[in-house]
Amino acid sequence: MKNIVVTGGSGKAGRAVCRDLVEQGYNVLNVDMLPSPDPVCPFYKVDLEDRGQVMDALQWTGGKDHPFRSFATPDAVVHLAAIRAPDLQPEDVTFRNNIMSTYNVFDAALRTGVKRIVWASSETTLGLPFSPDNPPAYAPVDEDHPMRPESAYSLSKDLGEEMARQMQRWNPGSTFIGLRLSNVMEEADYDRFAGWQDNPNQRQWNLWGYIDARDCAQAVRKSLHVDFVGADHFIIANADTVMEKPSAELMAEVFPSIEIRSELGDHETLLSIDKARKVLGFEPEFSWRKV
Repeated sequence: MKNIVVTGGSGKAGRAVCRDLVEQGYNVLNVDMLPSPDPVCPFYKVDLEDRGQVMDALQWTGGKDHPFRSFATPDAVVHLAAIRAPDLQPEDVTFRNNIMSTYNVFDAALRTGVKRIVWASSETTLGLPFSPDNPPAYAPVDEDHPMRPESAYSLSKDLGEEMARQMQRWNPGSTFIGLRLSNVMEEADYDRFAGWQDNPNQRQWNLWGYIDARDCAQAVRKSLHVDFVGADHFIIANADTVMEKPSAELMAEVFPSIEIRSELGDHETLLSIDKARKVLGFEPEFSWRKV
């Protein structure tokens, strides 16, 4: 598992994933519309809504003199590219882009012989944005929580998970691992955390969750190697919240009527990562509290 195509490698999560894989000795190709500001690997400009371009990208050789010329058969695809959040573009544009790019990447990967696809689903499939009028069914929220997409963006991720299940069924030897990423943060973003400590309502929308981009990269890398065949999905968040106030107090203040299904540590995440820990061996290493 050495040759990896990363779609969306120029984005916040993608940059961390590409850097981590390169540092671990992988051959990586960043497939995106714009080059990365952190160019640690070759870049190939591809419109993922164009199936022909996606097929070409997954058979990329880089020219006879390119050091990655043997890259033509990737061992895995990491699909991170998407319009990254609701309300950035019109709903139909977001839905069409995310659905078609995901279908094209999944289909092209399987047709070119790739057996492992790791891809970015989203915490938003679980009902975000949460509020007192739209609370979670229980907490900590885990993978059994009802799927409640509230936007074209989250609907595209929900349907992406169903797409992965069905395409894996058509290709029984394949593996699809969907990572329901929480709000991705880089170290520079931690300067903003002080601004919402006095108002928990500012971050109630995702139960005060986040994922450090470097831990996102860890989750991707471990998903590439976990001994698993099939289609499954995992919540990927940091082990703590973005708040200084204890998690139990946050829930009592903002969501007092919601069932708490486990005893909460002081700042324990309310987006459960127990399944990712057990199956993937994921364990967050970077916290804003250490910066």
